[in-house]
Amino acid sequence: MFQQIKQKNPLVHCITNHVVSNFQANGLLAIGASPIMGEAPEEAAELAALAQAVSLNMGTLHTESLKSMLIAGKTASKLGIPVVLDPVGAGASNFRIKAVREILETVDVSVLRCNAGELAAVAGKDWQSKGVDAGEGTLDVKELAISTAKQLGLLVVVTGKIDIVTDGRSVIEIPFGDPIMASITGAGCLLSSVVAAGLAVESGNPLKIVSDILRFYAIAGEQASQTAILPGDFQVAFINRLASLTDSEVAERIYSQERVL
Repeated sequence: MFQQIKQKNPLVHCITNHVVSNFQANGLLAIGASPIMGEAPEEAAELAALAQAVSLNMGTLHTESLKSMLIAGKTASKLGIPVVLDPVGAGASNFRIKAVREILETVDVSVLRCNAGELAAVAGKDWQSKGVDAGEGTLDVKELAISTAKQLGLLVVVTGKIDIVTDGRSVIEIPFGDPIMASITGAGCLLSSVVAAGLAVESGNPLKIVSDILRFYAIAGEQASQTAILPGDFQVAFINRLASLTDSEVAERIYSQERVL
């Protein structure tokens, strides 16, 4: 998958939040994709049409960025271009949850990439969250992901201690990663755009494609944590591991996990 990204160099149109745009762009460059970070409504349709994938991120949502997301998303849908939606802080305000629902109702979203609190907000379930953090709740996150994927007709990716990927029928759980990944802002946001890059170069089996991407991404985080124990160092080490991690290293880590299980 990541060799294909490097070879095909897909253009990913990102309408993202201002907190993470630099990190997100550099992360896409590290895996071999080409980011374009335009968010003006006047060019949203043109940029989406140029791209091979669209990544929509609601972290610093405002009226104009929502307008751009709807324009870009609808354009991509008409052209069969994959769209990944990251509903950052979906439950933090009425404006955000209304925006999420409008996008889901009018755009053919391929993947909803979220944390447990955001999933609960999208599904209309009670959950104790704090801003954009995952928060806490008593819901069965896996079952909620399955039912949401069925209801919306898309892939749901829920990241956390164990990542969940489901199309509403099959479920894949990914037990990799490191807690330090949660100590930097934008790890999930970058992941959403990396998923978009993967869907841009391969369309055969979206569940497998997205699961492979999450494994690669989480294992890159694990390996970066071995050399960087503080958040500032980790951010640099993580970008470097995204750029340098090989298929054989990923396969070896997966094999070692399977032996433990």
